[in-house]
Amino acid sequence: MEGPDGLGRRIKAERIRRGWSLARLADASGVSRAMISKIERGESNPTAVVVGKLSAALELTMTALLSPAEGTRDRVRRAADTPHWTDPGTGYLRRQISTPGFPADVTEIVLPAGARVAMPAGTYAFIAQLIWVLDGELTLAEGPAAHRLTSGDTYELGEPQAREFINDTARECRYVVVVTRKATP
Repeated sequence: MEGPDGLGRRIKAERIRRGWSLARLADASGVSRAMISKIERGESNPTAVVVGKLSAALELTMTALLSPAEGTRDRVRRAADTPHWTDPGTGYLRRQISTPGFPADVTEIVLPAGARVAMPAGTYAFIAQLIWVLDGELTLAEGPAAHRLTSGDTYELGEPQAREFINDTARECRYVVVVTRKATP
């Protein structure tokens, strides 16, 4: 995937398309104006938590912010051409499996051993999401509840709430996230 400046350009383009100031996006996302400005200038590679907050505020999936805007409609995409992004704080890796024109976002996640990634409730406000563990173990914490998923297990996320994806094992966990956009009232 392109560097943090590509992500920054997409965030800025979405903000401007809406006619939003930096202050408005900061208020809507809970991310400081200074941080958003650094991201937009390509001076900072945000963590997954920050990308989640910005995507929720802009009502876009994380995929929409992290994937190049222009996509191919080729039916075959080689592994070397698959867009990916790594959280600089945790090493959490997102590989975008589906292309931008496909009706669902399909993303492979690699969560390193010992890593934890928290996502705010707003990240789930306008999407339906399914988690499918391919390899390893994943603990999905939702408030006081924790769901331990192992290879082959799936979990359909319910109502929007803060969640934490935890790999408390000694080996990486690979899982697939399938996202569809919910109809807006």
